[in-house]
Amino acid sequence: MVRRLSDYPLFSSLLFMMAVIGCTGGPINSPYREGEAGENILYSSFSARPKHLDPAQSYSSNEITFTGQIYEPPFQYHYLKRPYTLIPLTATKAPVPIYLDTEDKPLAADAPADTVAYSLYEITIQSGIRYQPHPAFAKASDGNFLYHELSANEIAEIDTIGDFKETDSRELVAEDYVYQIKRLAHPKIHSPIYGFMSDYIVGLPELGATLRKVQAKAQKEERKTFLDLRKFPLAGVEIVDRYTYRIKVKGKYPQFPYWLAMPFFAPIPHEADRFYSQSGLIEKNITLDWYPVGTGPYMLSVNNPNRQMVMLKNPNFHGEVFPSEGIPEDSELGLLDDAGKALPFIDKVVFSLEKEGIPIWNKFLQGFYDSSGISSDSFDQAVAISGSGDARLTDEMSEKGIRLMTSTAASTYYIAFNMLDPVIGGYSKSARKLRQAIAIAIDQEESISIFRNGRGIAMQGPLPPGIFGYRDGEAGINRVVYDWVNGRPQRKSIEEAKRLLAEAGYPDGREKVSGKPLIVNFDSTGSGPEVKASFDWMRKQFEKIQVQLVVRNTDYNRFQDKMLKGTAQMFQWGWNADYPDPENFLFLLYGPNAKAEKNGENAANYANPRFDALFEQMRSMENGPRRQEMIDEMIEILREDVPWVSGFHPKQFGLYHAWYRNIKPNLMANNTLKYARVDAALRAEKRGDWNEPRWWPLILVGAVLALGTAPAIVSYRRKERETGRGEIV
Repeated sequence: MVRRLSDYPLFSSLLFMMAVIGCTGGPINSPYREGEAGENILYSSFSARPKHLDPAQSYSSNEITFTGQIYEPPFQYHYLKRPYTLIPLTATKAPVPIYLDTEDKPLAADAPADTVAYSLYEITIQSGIRYQPHPAFAKASDGNFLYHELSANEIAEIDTIGDFKETDSRELVAEDYVYQIKRLAHPKIHSPIYGFMSDYIVGLPELGATLRKVQAKAQKEERKTFLDLRKFPLAGVEIVDRYTYRIKVKGKYPQFPYWLAMPFFAPIPHEADRFYSQSGLIEKNITLDWYPVGTGPYMLSVNNPNRQMVMLKNPNFHGEVFPSEGIPEDSELGLLDDAGKALPFIDKVVFSLEKEGIPIWNKFLQGFYDSSGISSDSFDQAVAISGSGDARLTDEMSEKGIRLMTSTAASTYYIAFNMLDPVIGGYSKSARKLRQAIAIAIDQEESISIFRNGRGIAMQGPLPPGIFGYRDGEAGINRVVYDWVNGRPQRKSIEEAKRLLAEAGYPDGREKVSGKPLIVNFDSTGSGPEVKASFDWMRKQFEKIQVQLVVRNTDYNRFQDKMLKGTAQMFQWGWNADYPDPENFLFLLYGPNAKAEKNGENAANYANPRFDALFEQMRSMENGPRRQEMIDEMIEILREDVPWVSGFHPKQFGLYHAWYRNIKPNLMANNTLKYARVDAALRAEKRGDWNEPRWWPLILVGAVLALGTAPAIVSYRRKERETGRGEIV
């Protein structure tokens, strides 16, 4: 009697398992498609879908990850140089303003700010730059656009941008930059910088008013209309020729060129605007917010925010080379090894959706992500802090060849007082001393250690490191709160805080006359265990000087309402730099920018006439000794007045695998993926080593099951023979 192999299913399964072991060509736990292992791909993740990819609307960090690689404003930041330096991107030279008086007559380059009525920026772009392939440019043989007037039947056949059979391209021209600036005023776009830019770009508010009227008329007449912005003039922006345009800015505003390095001022072709204005496409979410069109090194090929977003190298990219100069240590770190080589190095960038930190961390350790941040949960596994406070990688990370990159963000997170509050606000000597006492009591260094694993620098003033005006070391300490001891700042004693509190009229935390305890209210929107722990910690800081802290927790809308009405007392806020200039931080304390009633960014509602006067002079000055002196004086005023009681500048920690190269943190540039390089072969090798499957437990389990069922199989076969039902082959 001969048996089929299928008569022994467990034995068959074991043989199949052995075959799989022999045939596996890569890690069986890889989240990517088979065959990708050796390809020139960068792997990363995202946690929330980008809401806006339209450069006129996008203003979030998770959005600029994509828009920064796709769109090209005229200028960019040098990748390696520090301090941050603007250089041409599509432009032919750096921006140099021409100053004009009220009659548009040129003034000297060093003309005082109060004599400058306008600043004129003339920008010439390079010829020969072309857009990525896109159906908006596709034309029929008669020269008409194929897809600008789609019928209902044609739209029914379309689900994604990839469903359009024909694509084309065209050259980038100056008109495209002008068109995008006009889009900032479009009533349907609601650009977040329209209001701000209306204060500077001549004619922008008037254009906005005109477009609103046209739009309202069309809605009243129940007509669907496309606003071709080429037909609407903008007084302060003009096309000079095919490759040159001018922007006229009110007054002297040296920070304006920084805006010209943001996607807000990247080009948008009118063909794309027209293409995406079709209601049928909008209903299917085929819009500029979902499918960008640019001239940059990458283009978005997959937008599936529930799973994956993919960028491919733009086949029409005009070309750029890796920088050949930087700061001295760049050469030692190998950051100039690719100098002069064509960009971008990577062919494809894959972003996978990850809503939790642990899966990102595990996949990074397995080599499936090329870089990773460090969450609080994984910090101790990745980083060891020395007694002096220096961070280094743990042995486990070092053995994998992982590198740690640290940088101090151009950001400030601060705890502030509402200077309109009758108890804690105001500018009397007693009010100042009260705030100074609280500033000493709140141990920001301890907070950074407990809640941020040491990833931060206690604030000495509103300016973070790397911004002009920031002073390091003893010259930069806040002497109201710190002493300089043994080469480092040391927070003043609680006894000093209590002395100031008594002088403010609150001995032992009680009002001197009435004996009532001093109660300070902290307004917040936080929730969750970690936030509760931070509230408990904050209460203990006030207890050190016998002051009671009451946390008034509410929802964000209610909190915003309190801030706008000026009824909050104490709160926490933060600011990330838009551009590397002190004006972008010091304006947070400029009186006319008050949050209460004016909805400005001065959330503390701070107003000091001397500070405001200095700010108005400083904001229009070029960096130099006189500007530094003015900034020093402004910061000393803030230290005495204490509108911001405490805060920190966050440190960013990033981990990078050995195969991920050309990495240098650049806190201003948002188009840095083009500089990155990966060694795909090394990555594939390491993935194989780190994800080698352990088959022996499966084999052992299979063997145990086989042995356990063997008696039953023998008994069953015996019965078959006895009944004569055995199968003969």
